[in-house]
Amino acid sequence: MRIGFGYDVHAFSPNRELWLGGIRVPSEQGLLGHSDADVLIHALCDALLGAAALRDIGYHFPPVKGNEYENIDSKILLRKVMLMIREAGYEFGNCDCTICAEAPKLNPHVPAMISCLAEVMNVSEGQISIKATTTEKLGFVGREEGIAAQAVVLLTEK
Repeated sequence: MRIGFGYDVHAFSPNRELWLGGIRVPSEQGLLGHSDADVLIHALCDALLGAAALRDIGYHFPPVKGNEYENIDSKILLRKVMLMIREAGYEFGNCDCTICAEAPKLNPHVPAMISCLAEVMNVSEGQISIKATTTEKLGFVGREEGIAAQAVVLLTEK
């Protein structure tokens, strides 16, 4: 068995859609990033890659202006990461993810995120845990400057 940890953060940005866990979340602002800035999927990708000792998301999908990953749907990156870990001889066990945001309220969207990720990863919904929390108005998340996400995954050898 192998474990991996991922962490990502993106600042809020006007005139962008908010994508979290592969779904569009209604919000007055989205997140700034090279891709769609889905902070949850990015943290999950890093956890998966880390567990398989395959470096990190920036190594495999570099944020270079004008490249094929600019404005890409992060679900595409997650599919590629799942292929990489399976080609490396591992299978997904489970993940436990936490999204830290003061706004918008995310708990109503968690079931849709779980469903979306399970489909993209080709795993059961019962293998995916997503929690949403705040930072009690502390730090950049508390000041509503951005969103952070953390993910822990378990991989097993095939």
